[in-house]
Amino acid sequence: MPRNVNIWYRIDKVTVFLFLLMMIVGWFNIYAAVYNEEHKDILDFSQRYGKQFIWVIAAIVLAVLVVIIDTRFYLFFAWGVYAVLVILLILVLFFGKEVNGARSWFQIGPLTIQPSEFAKFATALALAGYLNNHKGELTRLRVILPAAAIIFLPALLTAKQPDMGSTVVFFSFFIVLFREGMSPYIFVSGLLMIILFFLTLLMDNLLLGLILVALAFFLTWFVTRKTKLSFTGLGIILLIGGSLFALDHFVLRSIGNEYILIITLILAGLAFAYYIYQKKAMSILVIYLFLLGSIIYINSVDFAFNNLLKPHQRERVEIMLGFKSDPHGTGYNLNQSLISIGSGGFGGKGYLQGTQTKFKFVPAQSTDFIFCTVGEEWGFVGSFVTVGLYLFLLLRLIKLAERQRSVFSRIYGYGVVSVLFTHFFINIGMTIGIVPVIGIPLPFFSYGGSSLWGFTILLFIFLRLDASRTEYLI
Repeated sequence: MPRNVNIWYRIDKVTVFLFLLMMIVGWFNIYAAVYNEEHKDILDFSQRYGKQFIWVIAAIVLAVLVVIIDTRFYLFFAWGVYAVLVILLILVLFFGKEVNGARSWFQIGPLTIQPSEFAKFATALALAGYLNNHKGELTRLRVILPAAAIIFLPALLTAKQPDMGSTVVFFSFFIVLFREGMSPYIFVSGLLMIILFFLTLLMDNLLLGLILVALAFFLTWFVTRKTKLSFTGLGIILLIGGSLFALDHFVLRSIGNEYILIITLILAGLAFAYYIYQKKAMSILVIYLFLLGSIIYINSVDFAFNNLLKPHQRERVEIMLGFKSDPHGTGYNLNQSLISIGSGGFGGKGYLQGTQTKFKFVPAQSTDFIFCTVGEEWGFVGSFVTVGLYLFLLLRLIKLAERQRSVFSRIYGYGVVSVLFTHFFINIGMTIGIVPVIGIPLPFFSYGGSSLWGFTILLFIFLRLDASRTEYLI
């Protein structure tokens, strides 16, 4: 097929319309969020809404430039773009500007640039380029591990800043791996790790461990239908565990119940190793490894929670789980966010009429908590329409991704969907209290040049690839 197709004619106009609509609506909501009686002009460049107008115009220019570039550039230079952004993520740790305890920005004159926002589309390109060369091979560990490394590298560098919001976004690329054939067991294991993390915070570790042991024996019986085998295994665990408990209780007094359970499972596994080898009982082996791994994991969660998360991040998780009520401290943002959204009622208070907004009760109201302005001034109707716009955009992008003839374009398209969905879900989720407050912008709505430009490049690279989907892309 010829390459000189009319890209402007073939570009998806529905997505372009949604992009422009979201930016404009977001701009007006930023104006409402930081409205200043002394600076009523929406194009006052000394105010955030005036600066956002510049970012919007620049984003449109960026979109045009991205579409003009030949599609082969994105395929052939995917690794180069990724390498440049990884280097910038390293450099920002040493030369970046520190804001609120995070070293995430480069100060360039009056501009502050956040490289992690641009690293998202770079990671999507690198992942698409790598998997394009390993079509249908995501069932092999030697292919999965490099793909995971592409995701983990920018995630770890971003976590070092620290910027936990962007770190979580990078992990959303595992959705792409699942779509491209990665074993559902790996994907489900990731979800179970998240569930176990919160269960560990909610329950006593030993009790949760015993529940997992009981679940493992039920699964063993269900899979094998061998009652004698299941009760034999249970008897071995009780014998070993009881002996270790007695030894620790009366003699050593230093092991601890959680470690007794881990040692018991390891010794019980050794006792059953010959049976598993002789009978080729792979299902029992998988259940055993899952059980042992889960027990070790839940005992490491306390360490991670207390040592890897910062104090304010731990408090946000505890507030979300109901362990703490701190409406005037760490929980202030969430408390004011819920008041703001709830006060909007069904139809809202009207544009520029939000009292929570006008008197700046919600911190970061034009960035991370921009959805509060929508909820207060436009009410349930405005919130419903906003959520509907995002869902429509995501469904549209999934449709575009599925119609791609090129593996590279399809994988990149799902990378776009994963990033936008994660931002959308977490940002709105944290304003209504269903996820911890970790600081993450709402795509095309929140104030900020880096996030808007990063999302624009991310989206329009895919629209450029889609416009040339009839071309032959190596």
